[in-house]
Amino acid sequence: ARLLCVTSYVSRLLYQKHRFSAEIKNHLLFIPASTSNMTSPKAVIKSIGPKLVPFFKTVSIYFVLFIPSSSPSWLGVLVKCLPVVSLCIFVLLHGMSLSDEFTFSRRILIGLIFSCFGDAFLIFPQYFKHGMMSFAVAQMLYTSAFGFHPINPYAGCVCYAFGAAVFYILLPGLDGSLAIMVGIYQILLVTMAWRAIARVQLFEELWTWTKLCSCAGGVLFMISDCLIGFDHFHSPIPYSQVIIMITYYAAQLGIALSVVDSRASLTSKATPKTRQALAAQ
Repeated sequence: ARLLCVTSYVSRLLYQKHRFSAEIKNHLLFIPASTSNMTSPKAVIKSIGPKLVPFFKTVSIYFVLFIPSSSPSWLGVLVKCLPVVSLCIFVLLHGMSLSDEFTFSRRILIGLIFSCFGDAFLIFPQYFKHGMMSFAVAQMLYTSAFGFHPINPYAGCVCYAFGAAVFYILLPGLDGSLAIMVGIYQILLVTMAWRAIARVQLFEELWTWTKLCSCAGGVLFMISDCLIGFDHFHSPIPYSQVIIMITYYAAQLGIALSVVDSRASLTSKATPKTRQALAAQ
């Protein structure tokens, strides 16, 4: 009787383990069975929440210490860059390799690294152009990760109109070379925001909530950088450092979270054979 009880107990454990493994695999691969069986935000947050703790801690440290931008220092560089460094670690913890499966994540990671360089350069006023060039590379990497499908031309028109209006307002405060650099950067920034917005397809079968995060991240990045432009080249903005950094860190968080559904995009484009191979991993 005891042997039967033990055998029955072990059988139940093996069944539960098999079912748990299957559920975890489905969550990691984001392969929905139907439009009503999507990965819930609650399940994803429970999974990725601990990996984001360093980010929220370092953001808190930044605002607690709050080293004014008017007092550049290497401590200021460290405190400002730590939140983005923690997002780099988050992307790495989510998964990384040289395979095509992680192309999206690699581009987001390298974009975050260049953003970190940009943060460091912008601490020192004499390196403003270097910071802008670093962020320009980051915008190109983010745009490359988000891709150009679907096009969504209406969102593009709105974004470019907004960018053109901001550049027109800032132009009187820009000199020759800086005007060209700001104009080019504005195009790259607006393009990134457009591609982030275009990823959101609320009525598509393979919609994932993290695409909303990348969309919000792209929009907030555009707002944050436009505020920097107004504060530097038009007129000072009250509490500019607080507003700019809140929108900036929120933007980078949203973009970093987009790696959570990167495998969903790969799976949706894969052949049935490729999907089976991914599911077997």
